[in-house]
Amino acid sequence: MKVLSHSVDVLAATSGGWRIWSLSDGHVDMEANLLRDADDNPFPATVTADDRVRLSVNCFLVTSPDGQSTLIDCGAGGSWEPTMGRLEKVMQQAGIDPASITTMAATHAHEDHVSGLLTPYGRALLPKLEAIVIGEDAVKGFLAKTHLAAFRPLLKPVRDGDQLESRLQVVALPGHAPGHVGYALGTDEDDFLFFGDVVHVPALQFADPTISWGYDDDQPVARATRSKILEQAARAGTWIAGAHLGRPGIGRVVSQDGSYRYEPAA
Repeated sequence: MKVLSHSVDVLAATSGGWRIWSLSDGHVDMEANLLRDADDNPFPATVTADDRVRLSVNCFLVTSPDGQSTLIDCGAGGSWEPTMGRLEKVMQQAGIDPASITTMAATHAHEDHVSGLLTPYGRALLPKLEAIVIGEDAVKGFLAKTHLAAFRPLLKPVRDGDQLESRLQVVALPGHAPGHVGYALGTDEDDFLFFGDVVHVPALQFADPTISWGYDDDQPVARATRSKILEQAARAGTWIAGAHLGRPGIGRVVSQDGSYRYEPAA
């Protein structure tokens, strides 16, 4: 992967004729006691209800050599904290025309991954959107979001192993939420895995993948998924791109003394 430019909000890169952008939707501060040990106790034990951890909120745009653009996750829009919902402005900063994007691929149906279909001003972010790819078990969660009712006809449910256009493949990532998936991309030069909530707090969860998150639906399964993904990425040299990895949101995984270390791109 060749990084073309890198700022606080935007990383632009190329790989094998593909263009890849990491775009910041902002950040959210959440209760640190959502971090959990293997017995579902707050981690560390000394954490208090007043402690906070900051989660980056990242979205990713991939454009194939033939010009097909897919946005992976779209942030929170105006549905949550005002520290999010920056994607439209960041796309403008990056010189990306929202009308050029016809597919949005969601990793799951939580607010900070799909509600950005609407900007904080209530307009559709992607005016020429034709399809919303989403894990079939995540459809129910999407349908429950009444503010996104206008987008229901665009839903395209997918399963593990399904192939999207131009080499983008669905990868099941169970444990965090129903229908939680990632998207694998091979460009002939590099392999990438774009994911949602496999990692929430990189500073802790790379060193100890058993540390989980209170909003994981099934914490043992989420831990197993995280360990598997980090081990595979470290072994294969895969670039990982995560919704809550610290900016720029893309990097490598390195094995280190029985645990892992995250090396951000650029």
